[in-house]
Amino acid sequence: MIPILELVSTLFEAGRIHSVRIDNSTFERLEVFNYLGTSLTNQNSIAEEIKSRLRLGSACYHSVQNLLSSRSVSKNLKIKIYRTLILPVVFYGCETWLLTLREERKLRVLENMMLRRIFGPRRDEVTGEWRRLNNEELNDLYPSYNIVRVI
Repeated sequence: MIPILELVSTLFEAGRIHSVRIDNSTFERLEVFNYLGTSLTNQNSIAEEIKSRLRLGSACYHSVQNLLSSRSVSKNLKIKIYRTLILPVVFYGCETWLLTLREERKLRVLENMMLRRIFGPRRDEVTGEWRRLNNEELNDLYPSYNIVRVI
């Protein structure tokens, strides 16, 4: 005979029931649940957690973007702000992530966007026009490991 908790768990997973009442408590089946700052899904998908971390890192970036684009703040201080405020928000819980190539690309895009804001545009020596930095130039200016390598 199957114990009652195993039966309830099986029915929850199968999607046949949406809530269970035990004594005076009701437990509902959720698609996504935040626990200790981490998004847990009923499908055990880490992709949702990574999307959530990217959104939170982007929100943190936007809260300090005036500092990162200011000419009165040194590049070293901007990098320290990036490393101490933004990266920990993105890295929270990354020890459990299994990254696909698509997710690695999203992480690199986020990092490059932030580094472009920190280092600013460059004046082209030939044409004299302002242009944004390409990825190789960013790697030369920020020699630390990229975000995917750190994870």
